[in-house]
Amino acid sequence: MAYIGVDLGGTKISVAKITGNTCENGTRSLIPNEGSENEILDFIKNAISKSIDKDVEAIGIGVPSLVDQKLGIVYDVQNIPSWKKVFLKDFLENHFKIPVFVNNDANCFSLGELYFGNRKKLDSFVGLTIGTGIAGGIVINKKLYNGSNSGAGEFGMLPYLDSNFENYCSGQFFQKIKGIAGEKIFSKAKAGDDDALALYSTFGMHLGNLIIQVLYTFDPETIILGGSVSKAYIYFKSGIQLSLKQFAYQNSVSNLKIILSSDPDISVKGAAALCY
Repeated sequence: MAYIGVDLGGTKISVAKITGNTCENGTRSLIPNEGSENEILDFIKNAISKSIDKDVEAIGIGVPSLVDQKLGIVYDVQNIPSWKKVFLKDFLENHFKIPVFVNNDANCFSLGELYFGNRKKLDSFVGLTIGTGIAGGIVINKKLYNGSNSGAGEFGMLPYLDSNFENYCSGQFFQKIKGIAGEKIFSKAKAGDDDALALYSTFGMHLGNLIIQVLYTFDPETIILGGSVSKAYIYFKSGIQLSLKQFAYQNSVSNLKIILSSDPDISVKGAAALCY
């Protein structure tokens, strides 16, 4: 059986045909996120058309927003201003004439790790995707916990300092708070720049404070980090560890495993897994 997986981010879209554990006909492109609702719908439709063929039985799509899973309506999509209430399922089903399943993108990331990741034997874990924003997907007893509106795990929206965790624990920290592109900081850190390394340490401390909230609320055995910013984990790991020293139950910290996702296509595969 073959399915289309779509990972719709705030700035990029990835699409692939998933057969078993294999990605085929994969494409990645920037989203015209300042476009109108219909312009972006047409863009997604065209992106899917490049990967779909007659063998595909259904489409799964992860979006950075709250979702009515039954009706496939997405609300207030992060970083796409025109998407306030979009009937995404109806639009795609009317065009492609096959079933479409919609969920939150962080949930798809965790679903991908559950079905396809190297840690498939885990019973319970939290997946954190760190990119343009930060959000989590929660797996309990080998089942994805969605919440009522696919919003379980939206840790980034918790109040923190002068705003929320998303401003301090995602790529927004470098751009909004410090006024420097994340890619530039990453390059400087790889070159051993002291200021860049110090900035990553500060970022890690903020992320560690978010992880503390995860520990207090869900006490997972493992946290899996994914998304573009996670590639710099080696530079902010020490900052996380410093913040975790503040956690009240240090035995839990000793038992906690923080690992990196190893599959760059895991979110697309997880979106396809919505079709199972």
